[in-house]
Amino acid sequence: MSSEFDIAETLDVKGASCPMPVVKTKSAIDGLAAGEVLEVLATDPGSMSDIDGWADGTAGVELVDQTEGDDVYKHYVRKTE
Repeated sequence: MSSEFDIAETLDVKGASCPMPVVKTKSAIDGLAAGEVLEVLATDPGSMSDIDGWADGTAGVELVDQTEGDDVYKHYVRKTE
């Protein structure tokens, strides 16, 4: 786990498949303040590309990290504005 950012909130979408991880991530990000980081825990391997693509195409969010381990994919998304 990187120490470069503090986790403001953790979103557990384990067991959910596309598009729910992205839908729930967007909803959770909307509730954060600028600069805060959301940790997303998913079991859908497609969430790696889905969340990356969503963050890339969405103003005001930045994908800071993604990790994969023990069948859980972790995504760290910062709200930038």
